[in-house]
Order: sequence, then C-alpha cells, then structure tokens
Amino acid sequence: MISHFMSRQFVIFLVTGGLAAAVNFGSRIVYNQWVNFSIAVVLAYLTGMMTAFALARYFVFTESNQSMQRSALWFVVVNIVAVIQTWVISMLLAYYLLPRMGFTQFISEIAHAVGVVVPVFTSYLGHKRFSFK
Repeated sequence: MISHFMSRQFVIFLVTGGLAAAVNFGSRIVYNQWVNFSIAVVLAYLTGMMTAFALARYFVFTESNQSMQRSALWFVVVNIVAVIQTWVISMLLAYYLLPRMGFTQFISEIAHAVGVVVPVFTSYLGHKRFSFK
C-alpha cells in the first residue's frame, strides 16, 4: 500500500492537487464574502474539485482507458467522501479544537487548510482505483 505513495504519479498528483487546493482555499475566501463559512467551504471544495478533475485527467492518470463520463462519475463519488472529510475536519477545528487551544486569529483559514489536506491520501487511492483505472 505504501508503494502507491512512493511513485512519480503520486508526486504529480500532489502537485496538481496542490494547485487545485490553492483554488479551493482561495475561492473559499471569495465565497465567504457572500455566504457563511460552512457553505463557503463546500462551494470552494466544488470549485477545487472541477480544477482537480481536469488536471488529474490530463496530467496524472494519463493511461486511463475509462470514458470521460465514467471517470467524472467516479471522481464525484470519491470527492463526496473527501468533501465530507474536509467539512467535518474544518468544522471541528474552527468551532471546537482551535478555540479551545487558544487560537484567536485566522481560525477559519487554519481549519480549512487542514481540512483540505487530510483527504489527499484517500482521494489518490480512490481516483487510481475507480476514477481513472
């Protein structure tokens, strides 16, 4: 299992995922101008997910024989699991853990950043096995 994470493909996945995460993180700040933090996290995740699909399809999983529609369906399924992970972690950190640890500034940013990073490993395996097999 660990060998999956010691490959060139995983490194490219990390780079493209990092770009998609930056889109996710940045768009959350923009969305937060109009909606509350909880909704902004979900909208930002969807924006990052569209970015991630395009990058993964064309740069990471280049040998996929799956149709675009099937890949997109599985990509959404894998990302539903990931968005739940992101949301739960972001909410726990923002509203419970970080305030209890004494954080008073940048709570939303820290919580969301950690929430975005956590599903990297589960998403890679899900995309490799289902989205782009």
